[in-house]
Amino acid sequence: MEVKTSLLDNMIGVGDMVLLEPLSEDSFLGNLKKRFDHSEIYTYIGSVVISMNPYRSLPIYTPEKVEEYRNRNFYELSPHIYALADEAYRSLRDQDKDQCILITGESGAGKTEASKLVMSYVAAVCGKGHEVNKVKEQLLQSNPVLEAFGNAKTVRNDNSSRFGKYMDIEFDFKGDPLGGVISNYLLEKSRVVKQPRGERNFHVFYQLLSGASDDTLRKLKLDRDFSKYNYLSLDSAAVSGLDDAANFRTVRNAMQIVGFMEDEVQSVLELVAAVLKLGNIEFKPESRCNGTDESRVKDKNDLKEMCELLGIEQSVLERAFSYRTVEAKMEKVSTTLNVAQAYYARDALAKNLYSRLFSWLVTRINESIQAQTKARHKVMGVLDIYGFEIFENGDNSFEQFIINYCNEKLQQIFIELTLREEQEEYIREGIEWTNIEYFNNAIICDLIENNQNGILAMLDEECLRPGTVTDETFLDKLNTICADHQHFESRLNKNSKFLNDHSLPHNCFRIQHYAGKVLYRVEGFVDKNNDLLYRDLSQAMYKANHSLIKQLFPEGNPAKVNLKRPLTAGFQFRASVGTLMRNLQTKNPNYIRCIKPNDKKASHIFTDSLVRHQVRYLGLMENVRVRRAGYAFRQPYEPCLERYKMLCKRTWPHWKGPAREGVEVLMADLQIPTEEISYGRSKIFIRNPRTLFFLEEKRKQCLQDLATLIQKIYRGWKCRTHFLLMKKSQIVVAAWYRRYAQQKKYRNIKSATTMVQSYTRGWQARKLLRELKHQKRCEEAVTTIAAFWHGTQVRREYRKFFRANAGKKIYDFTIQRIIQKYFLGLKSSMPSMSPIDRKWPARPYGFLDGVHTELRKIFHHWRCKKYRDQFTEEKKAVYEEKLEASEIFKDKKALYPSSVSQPFKGDYLEISKNPKYQKLNSAVDEKVLLADVVNKINRANGKGTPRIFLLTKKNFVLADQKTGQVKASIPLPDVTSVSVSTQKDGFFALKLKEGSASAVKGDFLLSSEHLIEIITKLHRIGATAADREKLKVDISDEFLVQFKQDKVCVKFIQSSPKNGNSVSCKRKNNRLLEVSVPTSP
Repeated sequence: MEVKTSLLDNMIGVGDMVLLEPLSEDSFLGNLKKRFDHSEIYTYIGSVVISMNPYRSLPIYTPEKVEEYRNRNFYELSPHIYALADEAYRSLRDQDKDQCILITGESGAGKTEASKLVMSYVAAVCGKGHEVNKVKEQLLQSNPVLEAFGNAKTVRNDNSSRFGKYMDIEFDFKGDPLGGVISNYLLEKSRVVKQPRGERNFHVFYQLLSGASDDTLRKLKLDRDFSKYNYLSLDSAAVSGLDDAANFRTVRNAMQIVGFMEDEVQSVLELVAAVLKLGNIEFKPESRCNGTDESRVKDKNDLKEMCELLGIEQSVLERAFSYRTVEAKMEKVSTTLNVAQAYYARDALAKNLYSRLFSWLVTRINESIQAQTKARHKVMGVLDIYGFEIFENGDNSFEQFIINYCNEKLQQIFIELTLREEQEEYIREGIEWTNIEYFNNAIICDLIENNQNGILAMLDEECLRPGTVTDETFLDKLNTICADHQHFESRLNKNSKFLNDHSLPHNCFRIQHYAGKVLYRVEGFVDKNNDLLYRDLSQAMYKANHSLIKQLFPEGNPAKVNLKRPLTAGFQFRASVGTLMRNLQTKNPNYIRCIKPNDKKASHIFTDSLVRHQVRYLGLMENVRVRRAGYAFRQPYEPCLERYKMLCKRTWPHWKGPAREGVEVLMADLQIPTEEISYGRSKIFIRNPRTLFFLEEKRKQCLQDLATLIQKIYRGWKCRTHFLLMKKSQIVVAAWYRRYAQQKKYRNIKSATTMVQSYTRGWQARKLLRELKHQKRCEEAVTTIAAFWHGTQVRREYRKFFRANAGKKIYDFTIQRIIQKYFLGLKSSMPSMSPIDRKWPARPYGFLDGVHTELRKIFHHWRCKKYRDQFTEEKKAVYEEKLEASEIFKDKKALYPSSVSQPFKGDYLEISKNPKYQKLNSAVDEKVLLADVVNKINRANGKGTPRIFLLTKKNFVLADQKTGQVKASIPLPDVTSVSVSTQKDGFFALKLKEGSASAVKGDFLLSSEHLIEIITKLHRIGATAADREKLKVDISDEFLVQFKQDKVCVKFIQSSPKNGNSVSCKRKNNRLLEVSVPTSP
């Protein structure tokens, strides 16, 4: 049997208020409190969901919960907002019915969160895909933008929606979202200029100042300090748990996702900044000569910055704050504004600027999220709108009147659609329809919206009437026309019933709404309905160079001057509500009633008086009565039979026939009165909740009996199973024991037999062993006696020869032992493997002197060979060059010792890698063995000129260091000898073969830091060449050098280091160059 859950299973209190018995306001509140105390925040009234704000996070919105409620019957699980959202989505997707979800409740009741939950559920269960996900993300991200500009912190709610929102989400035939359209209603724009104590302005002002970068604020001419702006209240500027800076970043990101361009975002921020600047503009009175007062701007700095932000000429806006132009046909009359009128104009401009900006934002979001296809769409509307507002202190004004009028219309459509839905279901099921008595609030709606004598119509008439119009004249008009209306009360309507009612002030009137009586203070009705913005300000705004401002104030266009008065706020709202009602009439309604449990925003607190007040003005008791007027409970036959079939023996455990017949048999067996139930085509209808509870009680008792029966059968089965298992186990254990006993007996007999055998064999073996040992001892005794006898004979013969050879043998043994000890000692004290290590162990005895010396030579040659074997070919060549340098210069040239530790690098200029010498490298065909910079000595003055010296196997080349141009290329066979001094200088003379082509200009006298390496490589190349003689190296402190036709003597002398340690060359005469080499200190 498939186990299914139900709304009736494990109920805390009553999950559906329609089943509440007895039904009263106290029992209604008690049921809500009981469920709220157990964290059950959702309760049904039929298909209506009551949502209590828990003021804390609950684990009931997880992805698992979404899957749990997905594609489930509405009453199948415990009450949840997901059940309503799923029911609406499935009806839209499968039955092609447009849906609307109406969310109402007072501020702080959780309406905004409820709308988010509905949208997030629909987004989770609809299709997937890149385009679908993009649409879902845009729809969801429109919320943060509208919340920033339309929500504010109030005493009741830290994130209170100060506007009504209706969103139509459009779907295709598969149920995937295509886009949406948002409509906004009655933004509370008066909050822009004034906030009640303990409340804030709209979020966006605080988010901008807290979260924008310093550069952005500098461009907007703003400061982070809230206290510098008159429009921002300071007592609640900071809200705990609200991070304005992080929310600003969230809003910027959301605007980007929705599709706002960067310049559009900047324009919006500029307008927000302009509103803040506008609030700082103050006025002072100034008397004119005709005795009238006019206003002047006190400090023009804020006015100047605002004009710069919006691109308006300062003088134009300043004049608009001081003068008002009234046009009548062809006449224009300009009047001055006093200070009070100037402040009114400033605040009116701020409110209009912000409200029009908000309307533009909604329009801009609609452009981004609207469906792109023109085909017919399925639509789900979500209405998040204010509930009834009743201030206990009597401060209900025009805004509360408009809000309550909207709720009257919603209540009217709720009753109509609920009754229509009931009637359609009765007709569909073939149940006889009986008229249901209920309070029809159409009379209250007519009192407010009637075109002839409705309150809104009379308010518009007063606003348009010439002459003096005040709130008192409007109240007089109401007292005259509405005096006899049964839902209108006033002390001035001459009705004796209210003349002595001191709870009704003289400047107020009272309307008996469906939710209760509400007292309205008439003060401000006329001004708020007019919502007047002077034409001069509209025209000043239109002259702005700011693109967005021109769109917001189209009436300021001089070419399109309209002398008609603009529509009043009441007329516009009534038209919007009418459009909304017509829209809702075409859709299947779903209701969510939000209730705030306490005013402290605290969890686990349930204030009876506050909840009672909300239950009354939400009309929840009326909802229950309408739902219960016909049949309180209805259920399809299959679930009903599945749930209650155990109550009848004929239907338990399985009913073979149709489900309806099974239910009829079941109800007849239970003797349910026929007037309590009716059988529809697919459902059974139960009139009284007591009947349902009777069924549930019987089912509960039957389930207990079934549980006892199941327990009895299970325990019997368990005992029998245990007995059979024990019996089987006993047989197995007995068999295994008998087997074990026989095996043990066999092992004991076998062990005893083996022991007897072992003892017998042991005795026989020991007897044989004794015999063998006796025989062996006899044989060994004979052998020992014979050996001793033969030894005695040999010793007698050998003794006569031993004394003659004893000394020589002892000497040889001693010498052998000394040599052995010598080698062992030498092995343990061997020197290191380094060829330069001169250490060698001392010889212990003089007679080993020759051997000791020879072993030292052999060891040295062996470790030298080992050392040489480690060399690579390149390393061998380097050491060969070093060895050849040693043969040439050791003990002959003072510069040699310092060159020993320096490796011969060869190419010091990296000529092949350096791009500077690319041309020179290409001019040399052979491999360069050495590349270095040398100084070529001039015989005329002894000065050195830098030259690049390149050496190959056939030539050496001198080139210019800067240009790389080759100055001389000399074949090596033309070089006969090299002359150097014995000092530490780097001078050397390359002497060329007389008569050769290279010797025309004479020999070369050069100086280099790498003299040893250069001459060694020259000498090595000459020694390896087979076609020329070995290069001669002449080392002397005085030698001759051939310069063209003259021979010059180069003489090296030592001098004290007076002018540093550098070598200097000076010309003494035409035949002598003297090189001074500083002596070492």
